[in-house]
Amino acid sequence: MCGIAGVVTFHNSPPISRDMLSAMVNTLYHRGPNEAGMNIHAGAALGMRRLSIIDLKGGSQPIYNEDKSVWTVFNGEIYNFPELKEELMKKGHVFRTHTDTEVIVHAYEEYGDEFPKHLNGMFAIALHDIKKNKFYLVRDHIGIKPLYYSFLNDKIIFGSEIKAILESKLVPKEINFNALNEFLSWEYIPGRATLFNSVSKLEPAHYLKVDLANPVNQPKEYWDIPVYEENQFDLSESDWIEKIEYQIQKSTRMQMISDVPLGAFLSGGVDSSLIVSAMGNAQTFSIGFDDPTYNELDWARKVANYLKVDHKDEIIKPDVLNLFNQLMQYMDDPIGDFSIFPTFLVSRLARKYVTVSLSGDGGDELFGGYETYLADEKAKQFGRIPAFLRKGFVEPLINSLKPTAKKKGLINKSKRFIEGLEHDKGLSHARWRIFLNNSIRQSLFSNETLQQISHPAESHIFNLFNRAGKREELNKSLYVDVKSYLVDNILTKVDRMSMAVSLEARVPFLDKDLVELAFKIPSKFKTNANETKIILKKVAAKRVPKESIYRPKEGFSIPIKNWLNNEFRPLMEDLLNENTIKSDGIFDPEIIAKLKSEHLAGEKNHSHILWSLIVFHDWKRRWL
Repeated sequence: MCGIAGVVTFHNSPPISRDMLSAMVNTLYHRGPNEAGMNIHAGAALGMRRLSIIDLKGGSQPIYNEDKSVWTVFNGEIYNFPELKEELMKKGHVFRTHTDTEVIVHAYEEYGDEFPKHLNGMFAIALHDIKKNKFYLVRDHIGIKPLYYSFLNDKIIFGSEIKAILESKLVPKEINFNALNEFLSWEYIPGRATLFNSVSKLEPAHYLKVDLANPVNQPKEYWDIPVYEENQFDLSESDWIEKIEYQIQKSTRMQMISDVPLGAFLSGGVDSSLIVSAMGNAQTFSIGFDDPTYNELDWARKVANYLKVDHKDEIIKPDVLNLFNQLMQYMDDPIGDFSIFPTFLVSRLARKYVTVSLSGDGGDELFGGYETYLADEKAKQFGRIPAFLRKGFVEPLINSLKPTAKKKGLINKSKRFIEGLEHDKGLSHARWRIFLNNSIRQSLFSNETLQQISHPAESHIFNLFNRAGKREELNKSLYVDVKSYLVDNILTKVDRMSMAVSLEARVPFLDKDLVELAFKIPSKFKTNANETKIILKKVAAKRVPKESIYRPKEGFSIPIKNWLNNEFRPLMEDLLNENTIKSDGIFDPEIIAKLKSEHLAGEKNHSHILWSLIVFHDWKRRWL
């Protein structure tokens, strides 16, 4: 596991200095505290920080091939490297290390542009072919590892985090207002965009191949989740259970390869419990808060005791203001997900004991675990109620209720359900992911800002539904979530917060083979009108206590709506003060003042939009 950064020049532009490369690389120290590696050759400056996981003595980067004509730096793990190495050696390739990194250069030599298809793992790769004068950036199939780049007139600047790119001092800092609109709407920025006009994300399962004699910025997709037609596989439920259980075991075992201590996050829910059960003897970690509605430690302990694993947990009352300042340093490409806090805290706990931790992320997106899928079914039933009753009585009544301090509860869930119905039906389940409706959006942004927003914040969802092809309705929704919410929110959060403490987080559910298997399974085995993750729960119930599996889904979060009224109120008043809002000219200060007053009075829960505004203004102050 590493952080990578570098600059590749063309059009006779001189290479950057070693001092500049060193400065870029050192911004990523937290990703790789064990050592730094750098090399500048033929106009390509490649650098990395290393967190030693495999081949502790011989795995230093950059790595090169036999004649030093192909060089690479890489962040991640190639889980199938032993098999791939054996295959390449039979074809005549000579290896000088035992690290997984070296299979990259030899796989490229052997398979050319097709080499990413042969890799099973999580990876962000920069590769330079000196003889052919080609440069590649490559990102893994699902997007577990991040990779950013800026394509300028005479150079490409890349990094595992945007801060490394900014450290080059070569990139203009201008706000992307389309991305800002998307961030405030979804709490993440989808697709290729970032909040910087001049910095892009390389999307999952894409590579950017650049002919340095004729450079063009045209990323290409090398893989997508296959389309399987409804009932293409005529298997019984028990057959699917057997296949799922086998593949989870296989994927988990494959991802346990390590030369350093390894453990797992354990919430006591379906996904993390299944991963831990597949590991055998394991160290597990969980955290809880002193607010009982945000504490699942009893469930985690129950599963840990049942599986007889070495479990450690903590109840935490964090110093949230200092923690905020610490975590925002990792939000150079911001997300508005509150759960960065517990994710960081459980990562910090795990790092006291291990260097690698397995996570249950991905199970919801593959097997239908979110309540948004149920909400979409409930919306169809709700639509059968006569309009005069819905619009004249039910919706006004629910809207009149004040939100409660609880994490969820009937009132809060009902209000959120009605909010989702305000959005376009074409968004399907994603209606309940959006937090900025059109009326607030139109009034929140200043007229000058609105003129700089050229496409709707919902565009990526509609585009992904079109890309999903001829799948069943639920599997279309799952495809959309894998390609958007999972990669640009969940995986971003897990990567940032684990790497903040130099912990490698692995996600066995997102093994390519398990992903492809999950999308073969008919929707009827995943959700119905009342239950989520039907078949995965049946797999889990074979391995852990049933009462841990068949309980309400809680999610990994913090009491942010309460903290905004108390612990975070000074921060909110500082970052969202009227003078700052006026001088920026991006938002209407009266609308923000109204959102704050309604939330503080307990009249409405504006925690999501207020938190995203806080994160944005800290980002702007910190990075611009």
